[in-house]
Order: sequence, then C-alpha cells, then structure tokens
Amino acid sequence: MSTEKQIRVCLIEDDKTIREGYVFLLEAAKQITVAGSYSNVEDALKKLAGDQPDVILLDIELPGVSGIDALPRLKKLLPDTYILMLTVYDQPNNIFRALGTGASGYLTKNSSPEKVISAIHEVMEGGGPMSANIARMVISSFQRSDASPLTRRETEILEHIAVGKSRKKIAEELFIDLETVKSHIKNIYQKLDVHSKEDALKTAKEQKFI
Repeated sequence: MSTEKQIRVCLIEDDKTIREGYVFLLEAAKQITVAGSYSNVEDALKKLAGDQPDVILLDIELPGVSGIDALPRLKKLLPDTYILMLTVYDQPNNIFRALGTGASGYLTKNSSPEKVISAIHEVMEGGGPMSANIARMVISSFQRSDASPLTRRETEILEHIAVGKSRKKIAEELFIDLETVKSHIKNIYQKLDVHSKEDALKTAKEQKFI
C-alpha cells in the first residue's frame, strides 16, 4: 500500500456521462481519490465540508447556481481548497471573472486526461494550470500602461503568474533562484498595495500594468 498522501478531489458537473468519465479517470490515477461527485452546486454545498476535498473540479455551465456564481460560496466554505474550472466555452469575460473570484485554474473540457491529472498535481504545488488556448487569451488581453510602477522583471514575473505558473516554474524558466522570485513577488505586492496573487492580478489588469 502506498504511503503517499492521496489528493482528495470532488467533482461538480451536471452531465452524467462526462461526470462518470471524470470519476473513472481520476480513480484510475495514482495519488488521487474521488471524495464526492455532484450534478449541481446546491447538493455539493450540503456535503463538501464532510468530503474535505483538496481540489474541486467545477463546471461553469450548471443548472441553478452557475460555477462562477458558486465560486465565492465554495471559497468561503473551503478557503484552502483549490478550484479548477471546467468549461466548453473559453470566453474572456468568464475566464477573468473566474480567476478574479478565486479559481486556481481553468481547463476546457477537451483537455486530455493527462492534462487534467497533471493540472490537479500542478495546482497542489502552487501552480494555476490553464489550457494552452486560455493562456494565450490571457496574454493577448494585456494592454500595458507606461505608468506602471513595476520593473520589467516584476512585470515579466506577474505575467507568468497570470498564466498559472508556480514560483518554482517561474524560477526555472527565467534562470533565477526561487528566493529571487519570492523577493520580486513581495515587491510587486508592496507596489500594488495588495496581499494576494488574486488581488495583484486584478489590480494590475485594472491599471493596465500587464
């Protein structure tokens, strides 16, 4: 029996075939346990606290309360749980609304099984996984202002954060050490007068710093 910690995953998806497909996929993966699966937010909210999920896979298009509208309620109930959005639609307004409301990542439903599994592991390590087309959309939406207080390097790091890369991944790609990345992020938070990744991205986007 493996001694590795199991990642507890809950699924909220109204399409029974898709939901059962994800359950089968996740149960077959190493280090992942399906703690619960639900067809709507209302049923999920009654039981999620007992499920104690590390990660929730959340469909956007749900009957009743939509996935995006459910985000604040889910984050209030389970503040330490990571939420990955699942959607057929990769509309910019949905993406930014979800990421600004506490979603940790954003995947389209045509993502490969390998991508879904790797996204769960990635988000547990501090990343914010996105499908490639969504990452491109996020980057192309940036319209930078010349009045930004951020240095070129700080802006570069914030753009990496915006497309879901972990601090470790940023350090590797920019060929700098992890402590340097942490120092830059601390400076970004101070300059933008924020205390979280979500607030930093929201402020930078509103002010067109990225």
